[in-house]
Amino acid sequence: MNGIILFLALILVLWLGRSILIPLLVATFLWYLINATATYVRKLFPFDSDDSRKQKAKTARIFDWLSNILSVLVMCGLIYFFITQIQPMFRELFAALPELQHKFVQFSHYLSQSLGLKFDVSMVPNITNIAANIGASIASIVTSTGMILVYMIFMFIEQSTFNKKFAALFPNKNKYKKVRYIIDSIDDNMKKYLFMKTLLSGITGVLSYFWLHYIGVEFAGIWAFIVFITSYIPTIGAIVACTLPILYSLITTPTLQQPILTAIGLITLQVVFGNILEPKFTGKTLNLSTLAILINLVFWGVIWGIAGMFFSVPLLVAIFIITAQFDSTRWIAVLLSADGKIPDKNEDD
Repeated sequence: MNGIILFLALILVLWLGRSILIPLLVATFLWYLINATATYVRKLFPFDSDDSRKQKAKTARIFDWLSNILSVLVMCGLIYFFITQIQPMFRELFAALPELQHKFVQFSHYLSQSLGLKFDVSMVPNITNIAANIGASIASIVTSTGMILVYMIFMFIEQSTFNKKFAALFPNKNKYKKVRYIIDSIDDNMKKYLFMKTLLSGITGVLSYFWLHYIGVEFAGIWAFIVFITSYIPTIGAIVACTLPILYSLITTPTLQQPILTAIGLITLQVVFGNILEPKFTGKTLNLSTLAILINLVFWGVIWGIAGMFFSVPLLVAIFIITAQFDSTRWIAVLLSADGKIPDKNEDD
């Protein structure tokens, strides 16, 4: 009974504190992504091994700073590209939504007549309202940009003191080793997941843009950006990424050639990058049950909306790793896993 009360209290705190926790989560995501990118960039530089870093500590530190600066510059470049290129396209799309809604109704009416079904206008989703709700969710995150930047700055400032603080929190050597193992496992898996996911999602988005632009689909930049963003949302993200441009081409073109080509190109990219390359490059990072991912997606979506859906997998990975480290919670990790195989538990020495 006490466990149920604590669980409900936790949900209430997460829901009431979403205005503070979501910006903190976004800042943590960006901080992790920059660190993950820096980790992989650092591998291109010398002094990557522990021995070489000890021999030339100052030079290695300079390379560390260079990798961090390059990562930040890449992030700033992507943000600048979004503001200057993608955002104006969104304005044009939002301006065209009323006309698009009218075409959507006509298309639904034609489809119902072709299938011999009764058509009710109220059954057609209101695209304008849906876009407004999604825009409001995104705008609430954008308005917290200042808070997100403050969080990130202090995370980078405090980053060098994390190890000392952990050592002070756990003076017992065995406990420290166990906590350190859990933190390092989460850190390694998160960095690998976020970097590879972002890299593959970015490539998928770029290829989607070139394909959609080549076959003449309007707002190809927007659809490609949606492909990139929704790739972080498991299962449903791929469906949304393919459905929206296919549906748009169905509504706006008189023939089926463009919708068919759109479907072939986008579905092929999703299968190749999402089902083949991503598991290969991320390894066993996401040895998670599909059912667990979907339940987790719904749970965080209800509590935090789109932001919760976006961060549902990283949060689930952290829960998966933590629960695997304790005898009392390993059964949770087993249920969350895809095949019953869970991370090794670090035994106290």
